[in-house]
Amino acid sequence: MSFPLYIAKRYLFTKTSNNAINIITIIASFGVIIGSLALFIILSGFSGLRTFSYSLLEVSDPDLKITAVKGKSFLYTNDVQQNLKNDRSIKVISKVIEERVFLKYKDKNEIAFIKGVEENYNLITQIDSTLHVGNWLDADYTNTAVIGYGISRKLSLGILSFGEPLQIMVPKKGKGFINPQKPFYTTNAQVVGIYSGTQEFENKFVFVSIHQAKNLLRYKENQITGIELKLNPNSDVDAVSEEIQEKLGPTYKVQTKEQLNELYYKVINTENFVSYLIFTLIVIIALFNVIGAIIMMIIDKKDNLRTLFNLGTTLKQIKQIFIFQGFLLTLFGMIIGLSLGTILVLIQKQFEVFMITQSLPYPVEFRITNLCIVIGTITVLGFLASKIASSRISKEFLEK
Repeated sequence: MSFPLYIAKRYLFTKTSNNAINIITIIASFGVIIGSLALFIILSGFSGLRTFSYSLLEVSDPDLKITAVKGKSFLYTNDVQQNLKNDRSIKVISKVIEERVFLKYKDKNEIAFIKGVEENYNLITQIDSTLHVGNWLDADYTNTAVIGYGISRKLSLGILSFGEPLQIMVPKKGKGFINPQKPFYTTNAQVVGIYSGTQEFENKFVFVSIHQAKNLLRYKENQITGIELKLNPNSDVDAVSEEIQEKLGPTYKVQTKEQLNELYYKVINTENFVSYLIFTLIVIIALFNVIGAIIMMIIDKKDNLRTLFNLGTTLKQIKQIFIFQGFLLTLFGMIIGLSLGTILVLIQKQFEVFMITQSLPYPVEFRITNLCIVIGTITVLGFLASKIASSRISKEFLEK
């Protein structure tokens, strides 16, 4: 063990004759503990929120989505079909039709999007697992629909409301005369299920069969608005996206889940980073107590330091004593804070103590990366604080 480290340990774990310095040291240690604890819990909370938010996107968006660059719809040609079927990274292919529609139920109206899907659509996303009540679309039944919980609430519409069907209307397209008495194409549907999800998602879609959507919009047999893809596990989404884009050419647009929700991902990551900066600032403020405690210790031990200096200890070694002391102080405080933080995170994860709603616990996630971030942050800031405090020691200070 080096001489400066040995003296630093003696100074850290031995009470001084000045009781005020002991109190300041305890306060500094407590500040480091609370700072480390808070920073780790916040990072774990945002990791849990990110995972929870991404799990909601699993039910609303596919791994990859192909749309037309120009226009709303395109033809699903044999060339496109073969290019997708020959790609071994693709597990499931499903054609979809999306269009903004006007909904009417009894005396209530709402604007939403119709989404016509094939029978295998529940293999693309986990939409059927989010059903609030009812069932997913069944090919054995025609003119049925699954709506979002937000739409259901706005229209006061439950499942199997056989008294009056949900009317789905879209404006007639084309040039020339349009009968003002019948400006919409209309189809009726019985609601068989209500799904939940993000607020935007559950207020957006009415799911129907792709055949019903084609009939409503007067589309051709192979006319669609998009192709949604489910990739095999461990596939590189970005690489597959670039490969498909190259095969299909510039008339098609291939987007990943991140690109479809670019703003959503940016908001989550920005909030996480800003929270990290805020709580790092709190840690920095707490470390001012460490600087104060070390400076007080330097003043209190001035006579001892002068003796060590006269016995041949170099000025650099004397500075190292207090660098080690401050570093050990922050290190032990960080260990205690992280231990408490880990225990609290695991308790919340296991026993769901804190709840957002009666059925939804606050999501947290224990990650080694969060531990490394906190350790790196506290270690660097603790070293800088110790360095700043020890810089007060000079030859003139020791000789006075």
